[in-house]
Amino acid sequence: FPSPDDKSRIQILKANLRKSPMSKDVDLEYLAKVTKGFSGADLTEICQRACKLAIRQSIEAEIRTERERAQNPDADMEVEDYDPVPELTRAHFEEAMKFARRSVSENDIRKYEMFAQTLQQSRGFGGFRFPGASGQGQSGSTGGGQGGNLGGDDGDEDLY
Repeated sequence: FPSPDDKSRIQILKANLRKSPMSKDVDLEYLAKVTKGFSGADLTEICQRACKLAIRQSIEAEIRTERERAQNPDADMEVEDYDPVPELTRAHFEEAMKFARRSVSENDIRKYEMFAQTLQQSRGFGGFRFPGASGQGQSGSTGGGQGGNLGGDDGDEDLY
């Protein structure tokens, strides 16, 4: 199986990030272009790492806020709906890309392609014909046996 093309990589990234709020300046098309050769699992790992970085950043900000509140209990701090990291940013993806790696090398892909080609060549004999059977059996069987319906849809019932 070949690695996903640009359009497929964009769809994989979007599918992984569908529930994550993202900054408008995160360019998934560019990310898809620079991850040529990456598998779907590799792309998923990048997305998960970016999400984890955002979560970690949010937790650290909450801890700082709690410490500030504990040190200065009289200060009027708004707590309600404040989210220090409301969305995934370019910085999260840039950091995630520092750890990105391709799980399948070019050499592995070439080996797979060679194997697939060898396997395809060794499969079946779709062009098989008996010698001297020029056209016989194509208009129907003259023997009256079971061979009269070789290409039809009705003969499948005998196989099961």
